[in-house]
Amino acid sequence: MPKEHGTKVIANNKKARHDYHIEETLEAGLSLMGTEVKSLRMGRASLVDGYVLERDGEMWLENVHIPEYLQGTWTNHSARRRRKLLLHKAEILKLANKAQSKGYTIVPLSLYFKDGRAKVEIALARGKQLHDKRQTLRERQDNLEAQREMQVRLKRGG
Repeated sequence: MPKEHGTKVIANNKKARHDYHIEETLEAGLSLMGTEVKSLRMGRASLVDGYVLERDGEMWLENVHIPEYLQGTWTNHSARRRRKLLLHKAEILKLANKAQSKGYTIVPLSLYFKDGRAKVEIALARGKQLHDKRQTLRERQDNLEAQREMQVRLKRGG
């Protein structure tokens, strides 16, 4: 029985959602060292430059920054080390085959604790062109303006 219940988000990768069309998401476990878990429990991590590679039939999380644990000793971990993702073989094969296609990559979207276990949400994604990014920003801006206008009208009516 886990001591913790629910989900506690540690880090989100907002840049990934801006730079890529997300086509499919998947939750994966992480193989971590003790000092990495302690550092994550302090809420310290960055997914900005992270990506996932398939190597020898296993998936690896690369270039994710989990800073060294401040109270750690010689057993401390390196901040940007390669971390193994815990996935079923069928999931690995499916993602690896799709990632082989031109323009696809696998990126981490969020890092969180779920019932006391470290998890990462990864996504199969296709890179956006510059005009796609502009379109996304324009849509977001239009939605914000529409919501503001509705709030103003509700205040006037009430």
